[in-house]
Amino acid sequence: MFATSLPSPTTFTLSSLLQTFKKTKTPPVHCSSPPPPPSSMDPQPKRVAVCGGGVIGVCTAYFLAKKGAAVTLIEKSSVACAASGKSGGFLALDWCDGGPLSSLARASFNLHRSLAEELNGTESYGYRPLTTLSLTITESGKQSQSSRVQNLPSWVDGPARDLRAIGSTETTAQVHPQMFTKTLLSKAVEKFGVEVVIGKVDSVGVEGGRVDSVVLEGGRVIESDSVVLALGPWSGKFEMLSSLFRVYGLRAHSIVLEPKEPDAITPHALFLSYYPAQGGKPMDPEVYPRPSGEVYLCGMSSEVEVPEDPEQIVGDPESLEVLKRVASTVSSHLVEGEALLKAEQACFLPCTDDSVPVIGEIPGVKGCYVATGHNCWGILNGPATGAAMAELIVDGQSTIVDLARFSPARFVGRRRKG
Repeated sequence: MFATSLPSPTTFTLSSLLQTFKKTKTPPVHCSSPPPPPSSMDPQPKRVAVCGGGVIGVCTAYFLAKKGAAVTLIEKSSVACAASGKSGGFLALDWCDGGPLSSLARASFNLHRSLAEELNGTESYGYRPLTTLSLTITESGKQSQSSRVQNLPSWVDGPARDLRAIGSTETTAQVHPQMFTKTLLSKAVEKFGVEVVIGKVDSVGVEGGRVDSVVLEGGRVIESDSVVLALGPWSGKFEMLSSLFRVYGLRAHSIVLEPKEPDAITPHALFLSYYPAQGGKPMDPEVYPRPSGEVYLCGMSSEVEVPEDPEQIVGDPESLEVLKRVASTVSSHLVEGEALLKAEQACFLPCTDDSVPVIGEIPGVKGCYVATGHNCWGILNGPATGAAMAELIVDGQSTIVDLARFSPARFVGRRRKG
């Protein structure tokens, strides 16, 4: 994601020795013969600049590089510094069925599974299948042993009722989002030569209706055949995008707890209808135990202005206190004194006015693509979005997912809200 100024752009690559070796290594030849000249028929790899180091940008860079493109990933602050580092990392196969995200979500859920096999996701970034439960918690209620709900995980010992299974280990799973994003980028750098540049994108260079470069703040020009704008909630601050459609930020809060007895916490994700003691409408916080022993809780979202710098994002103290109350009501393992508070934080989810992501080529600018607006499903839908973008850019069309429904062309001629 992009933020306020840093010093001059910094470039991270593999070691120069390794790069030199790769560039100079040639097939064996007889000592009396000069090396064969490079063939003029060999196509040059497509140069693609991916702007944004969140999960969408990283997945796009990974699959582009895997298809042979020469990829530069440009990130203003640090990789996975915003929602891609602070979200829950929940994955669901069929929760988007019946809507426009159905094929994207199903393809991406399966890609997550294959990526976990390829990258040792269980060890690298906490990938694991989950059982997912829905239940009602009343903050002022009491839970006696005789009234305890059957089949409730033993660590959920608060006043719970209306237990229902809403996901199995075949249909729901999780990753640690920051570790997933960083693992994927590390593999893209080491195996496929992706270059990572820290710097703020000032503009996209366009010549004759076609992209030719990305210009960074400070003047550095990165020549590119194609550009992908994967700016998340910061899309609304980039004029090339904001003039066509609106992306706004939904600020969501979360806390991370480390219980004293982590082995007591089973892999059950909880989706709650939570009735606070003071009355009013129920809230819908979510609880995700992680294989690391941590327990992540999130909720309490609202639309507020997205700051320029991800480092400036702060949570609402009252919302964070509510999440702590939720934790202590759900489980005695999560009360203060029994669990260490490791993080209290907030991040922005990128949302569109029609609640559908924007994925595709920008009308009127050849070679300029956008991938944003994934709302709460960014981690889930990152892999299929990245794979589809790679196919679209390199092959001219996506086969893994039909991107027509997500095209930014849908906004042409439509009155923009906000």
